[in-house]
Parts: sequence; structure tokens; C-alpha cells
Amino acid sequence: MLRLLKFLLLSTLVLSGCRFNNKEKTAEPIKIEGLLPKIQLVDLDNKIVRLDEYKGKTIFINFWATWCKPCIEEMPSIEKAQSIMKSKEIVFLLASSEGIDEIKEFSKNHSYQFRYVHLENGETLNLQALPTTFIINPMGNLVFSEMGSRNWGESDNINLIKKITQQHD
Repeated sequence: MLRLLKFLLLSTLVLSGCRFNNKEKTAEPIKIEGLLPKIQLVDLDNKIVRLDEYKGKTIFINFWATWCKPCIEEMPSIEKAQSIMKSKEIVFLLASSEGIDEIKEFSKNHSYQFRYVHLENGETLNLQALPTTFIINPMGNLVFSEMGSRNWGESDNINLIKKITQQHD
């Protein structure tokens, strides 16, 4: 019963947080080395995904869940952005704290061409709502952080991602 109450409380907080639709919100730059201990990812084969392997590339990480309606509604726009940006040096990762089997099942039932990963330690990131998106520039700095969904396929948002991919200082 306590577990159910916690789930309902978390769901209420997440869903209320998902209604934000900000146009642009940036984070203070944080070196990726500082993020690495905090963001622990594994792929769907349970192999460690090391963010430092992507140094020199832009990393787009969307934190989501299979039960989060705004997360799922946002996915077509992420796929569109990923398609538009495919020739750029950008890595798109969709990270969920749910079990690997749940993520695999979701990926089988949806035709998105994403690199799904499992977030092993979501509680340490203090994510306040889902979806949440981080964008890390090629220099390894977290330069964008936003709670709530966004239409990533819109030209303003594509331009935001392009601008971040060009940051080399």
C-alpha cells in the first residue's frame, strides 16, 4: 500500500511537471567529468554506456518512462530532430529508470529508431519531472536542462540543438 501511495505521489508530481512547455532554458555549464559519476547508463544488453566516449560530440539525453504520456507524446518530435540532425556530431539517448525488460518491450511495440538506455541511478540526479532533457555540448558541458515536453522537430528547437553542436569553447 505504501508503495502504491509513493507511486501515485510521484506520478502526480511528474505529470504536473510535464505540463511545462518552455521555449529555452539553459543550465550553468557543468563539466561532463562532474556529471559522469551521477549519470550511470547501461544499454539494453546491460553494457555500460560511458558518456566520456562521446567527447567532441553533442549529447542529447531525454529522461522518460513508459507510463509517462507527455514523454511518449514528445517522442515523434525527438525522432524528427534526430533524423534532421543525423549528419551532425550528435548522440541521442533516451534514458529510463524502468527495468531493461520494460524498455525492450516498449521499443518492440514502437517503431522509433532510438538508442534506448537504462538509467541506473535516477534518484541521484534529482529529476523533478518527466520528461526531462539534458544537452551536453561537444566540450562536455551541460548547457541545456529542461523539465517538461517540447516539440523538438520545430525549427527553433532544431536551431537550438545546432547552436549547441557548434559550441567549442
